[in-house]
Amino acid sequence: MYKILVSDKLSEDALNMLKNEKDVECTVKTGMTEDELAGMLPDFDGLIIRSASKVTAKCLENVKKLKVIGRAGVGVDNVDMAAATAKGVIVMNTPDANTLSTAEQTITLILGMARNLPQADASLKAKKWERTKFVGTELYGKTLGVIGLGRIGTEVVKRMLAFGMKVIGYDPFMTKEKAEALGIEMADIPTVLKNGDIITFHVPKNKETANMITKKEIEMMKPGVMIVNCARGGIINEKDLAEALTAGRVKRAALDVYDKEPPFDSEYFAVDPEKIILAPHLGASTVEAQENVGKVIVEQVVEALRGGMVRNALNIPAVDPEQLKEMQPYLTLNEKLGAFAAQLVEGSVKSAVVEYSGDVCKYNLKYLTIAAVKGMLTPAAGDSVNYVNAMPIAKERGIEIVEKTTTVKSDFPNMISVTIETDKERRKVFGSLSVKREARITGIDRFELEIAPEKNIIVYRNMDKPGVIGRMGTVLGSNGINIASFSLGRSKEEKVALGVVTVDNEVPKSVIDSIKNTEDIIEVKYIML
Repeated sequence: MYKILVSDKLSEDALNMLKNEKDVECTVKTGMTEDELAGMLPDFDGLIIRSASKVTAKCLENVKKLKVIGRAGVGVDNVDMAAATAKGVIVMNTPDANTLSTAEQTITLILGMARNLPQADASLKAKKWERTKFVGTELYGKTLGVIGLGRIGTEVVKRMLAFGMKVIGYDPFMTKEKAEALGIEMADIPTVLKNGDIITFHVPKNKETANMITKKEIEMMKPGVMIVNCARGGIINEKDLAEALTAGRVKRAALDVYDKEPPFDSEYFAVDPEKIILAPHLGASTVEAQENVGKVIVEQVVEALRGGMVRNALNIPAVDPEQLKEMQPYLTLNEKLGAFAAQLVEGSVKSAVVEYSGDVCKYNLKYLTIAAVKGMLTPAAGDSVNYVNAMPIAKERGIEIVEKTTTVKSDFPNMISVTIETDKERRKVFGSLSVKREARITGIDRFELEIAPEKNIIVYRNMDKPGVIGRMGTVLGSNGINIASFSLGRSKEEKVALGVVTVDNEVPKSVIDSIKNTEDIIEVKYIML
């Protein structure tokens, strides 16, 4: 008998599905504190949550039976993934179950904003007849700017094209060919911001997207632009958007997500209500989506507990446990190589080549390649990418994935490389396992080096002259950033060097900019793994 705890609200149909499984004992208890959840979890084989439950390391500290955590929805910010993985607990989500509901919520907000519907409704209910006050904007012929063209962004595009809108979009993992087939003009972020009459965001929140829209970016936009966000709070700087609305720089905004939820302390509440539409995170709040995410996660959790297919796993692939244990260091290495290479390149990704040499070739390379592709896509796509859907997502976005083996000998008994080609450049990252089977970056492009792929990494290219390393170290030190490790590769013929520095804490953009402006520095990239 499998014991499953449901700690957040699910639809009645989903709960009934669970209760009707003959080999499942279901317990429902919502609204628990961290200590209460930690006290209950050791007795269960599976846990089903939504966004309210916080599954911390403390909650998982004493679990021995727990095999699966199922998130009914996409985001898993509320699960300590490292702690779950360390305990051997599979974490899975339902990345597709609420796609249409969120896309339709975006369109609802666009239409409501363009035609002033919430404001007109409030006016009439106050027994006012103000037809001239609420003159709206036609969508036909206008330009929709879309930042993020994953599943939700693509569904929004399909529907808004039917309104006769022109669509200009940005997504580093959509090829121009795929975009053209959808009717999207691809561009970089500044171009999208400058040309959109309405701009909508469909990206995960990560180091690349957090606070991506500030006063600086708003000033790039057309005067009178309208902004929609149904993706994640924290993408748009709330203070800067509120000020732009008040000043009239931004005509209207419609928002479904916030820095903190509920957002009662947000600057948005100081904005004229006729300029802003606020919804309480309703993107997935339809009867269909609620039922769908619940039913899908119930099916996935039960199937996984029974030893069947593991679908939408975020931290491990569906392979034999013994094989997985042996392959795990290589899976970790490949994820890091993919993520590293993806953050190293500029432009839209066209292809990725994963090449293997040495004893690693005895393993099932398919899973190792999937790990590299998952790592490559995660910086842009976030939690929705897993071992099951990484390859289909790459295919959807027109990215060619090539897996190769080579007999060319290297200084390492096992060598893996990930080469990413974009519309602007091609970059290659090499990696191997140390004697202790720990991941190492062993080369970037033509530069040989060796360093552990830690969380915060600065990669820089410089003229090979005295004093450069010292000047960069001074910038870091003066900003309170401690260097953890350092490795240098040199090209004596070109008189160029490439350095990789790992640091103890996150590096602000202002510090990266200072390094870029340092004498003899050619290029700087900040990478988070």
